[in-house]
Amino acid sequence: MHLPTILLLAALGTAGAAHAQSTPAASSAPQFITISNNAILSSGLIGVDVQSASGKGLGTIEDVVFEGGQITGIVLSVGEILGSGQRYVAVDPSSISIRYMDSEDKWHATMNADIEQLKSAPEFRYEGKWKR
Repeated sequence: MHLPTILLLAALGTAGAAHAQSTPAASSAPQFITISNNAILSSGLIGVDVQSASGKGLGTIEDVVFEGGQITGIVLSVGEILGSGQRYVAVDPSSISIRYMDSEDKWHATMNADIEQLKSAPEFRYEGKWKR
């Protein structure tokens, strides 16, 4: 299963017109939900190692990107893998497969990529409003 399919964020409101700086307008009354056992919480994703299909380390999940109440990206920390210090890349959520392994009691993430693709990927920088 892909992240967009299983990660439902109804708490952010229903889909509406995308706003550049915010989520859709809040409804007049709160809408409480029950989170399914198949959902993934972003807090459980931060720090998860991402591997290639062959099991080679590609980086770790650093952040989840939201726009207009929808997940639009996953930020990966790849600097350690590339030996280049701090370096981040943003990927489409459909590029990563995330699953929970009951036998290991932990999350696993895989991506069909290699080191060369990470080296040539555009760098994401925590600057401006995203500065840490």
